[in-house]
Amino acid sequence: MTEHNTPIHPLSLRASVEALLFVASGPVTPAQLADALGEKVESVEEELIGLSEDFTRGRGVSLQWFGNKVQLTSAPAAALLVEKFLGLEATAKLSRAALETLAIIAYRQPITRPGVDAIRGVNSDGVMKSLLSKGMVQEAGRAEGPGRPILYGVTSEFLQHFGLNSLADLPPYDIPEEGDVSEVENSLLKD
Repeated sequence: MTEHNTPIHPLSLRASVEALLFVASGPVTPAQLADALGEKVESVEEELIGLSEDFTRGRGVSLQWFGNKVQLTSAPAAALLVEKFLGLEATAKLSRAALETLAIIAYRQPITRPGVDAIRGVNSDGVMKSLLSKGMVQEAGRAEGPGRPILYGVTSEFLQHFGLNSLADLPPYDIPEEGDVSEVENSLLKD
């Protein structure tokens, strides 16, 4: 509210939240939006939920959540159109090693590079450097163990690249039961 008790935003709260997300340079917290709008955080969070529901109805944009931050992005279904429009269809694909490493980090984060190496069974230095330079992974802190190794996690760029709105959209991680593992290995050996 201003001095004259006139609202700062003549639009509905939902439209005002949408406008701020549109001009935000990156992910923002609901608290940042509430502060800018002079509203309660709970009210802004309700509007974000409403916007997210609105955007699931065949719209060209969607809300992407990463941790406690949200941003407006193009809808995953529009990815090919956006790539073509921006001339990005020739962008480099991720290698099999990069995809494997990303999957490990996404499901096990925060995880150290030696932790990734142990799961993959090979050294991941080069792949990690590549993923860091592409902005797909980031340092997420330090482990408490000897030498305090760096912990890694995925970024919002990872979510955008794979068309996910949040980490909750990752497919469930099913660990095969002990009997299933040998069947899978045997079928792979027969191929």
